[in-house]
Amino acid sequence: MNNNTLKISAIILVLLGISMIYIGGFYGSQVILPPIITGIGFFVIAWVFLGFRRK
Repeated sequence: MNNNTLKISAIILVLLGISMIYIGGFYGSQVILPPIITGIGFFVIAWVFLGFRRK
């Protein structure tokens, strides 16, 4: 994969992770708790993409 593609994908995943944690944290009584876990998963995937980019 191209480094720019990995970087853009990682940025999008970090933004999605932040939004999912925000939704799960502040609207937890109205939404189920798994959005926080999904948000953390997005951070892990973004970290892996950035690791591929550095190789």
